[in-house]
Amino acid sequence: MKPPRALWVSFELGRPLGVPNDAAFQTRVLLAALKLLEASSGPVLEDFPEGAPVPGDEGTAWICPVNLSTEKADLSDVEQLRTAFKREMTQLRSWYDLAVKKRGRTTVGVSSLDLETIGDFVSVFLDGSIPENPRGDLPLALALKLAADDLKAYYCEAVTAQPGQVSPGSDTLADWFWGETMAAKVLLAVKQSCSNSDDEMLQAVGKRLLVPMTQAHRGSRE
Repeated sequence: MKPPRALWVSFELGRPLGVPNDAAFQTRVLLAALKLLEASSGPVLEDFPEGAPVPGDEGTAWICPVNLSTEKADLSDVEQLRTAFKREMTQLRSWYDLAVKKRGRTTVGVSSLDLETIGDFVSVFLDGSIPENPRGDLPLALALKLAADDLKAYYCEAVTAQPGQVSPGSDTLADWFWGETMAAKVLLAVKQSCSNSDDEMLQAVGKRLLVPMTQAHRGSRE
């Protein structure tokens, strides 16, 4: 790419400014990047001298503040899994609304689908069925991928909305989502369903894009 000026940072991929909610640190990163404009010629490549701060209090374990239903569902039964998933989504709605009000923004929306439609659309794949595409302007596989992205964002924004909670690191948040939610169990099952599909695009999405590689070891229906 040969950019004329670049600041190299050693932060987690997807977090070019370090960690969320640390305005002072983020400002230092931005100022360091803008300072590169003072160079009379390029290319200029400099290393940012600091590592990203550890999010939250290292001595305090993060605990999910949302009391999700502990009712057991037979995960081998598609209808029970689907019902438990929709119930869980409903439980999180008030926390998600609080997050949007508190932050004044949301990353949910890349699919252009409302939350109820997302839940219904994703869960149809559980039994190997092919649902009607809610996005006629996109291939079905891409619509599924974007809906899954919105679903994950919805959960993560909701569960980090409660005031006074330690902000979890991304690894902690991912382990919570993929290890403890019905939504993750649905996505793991949908991954398997898509991988078995005759549709090559659905196969690719199922195998590579629904579940991160770091979480792929989890069973689809534990």
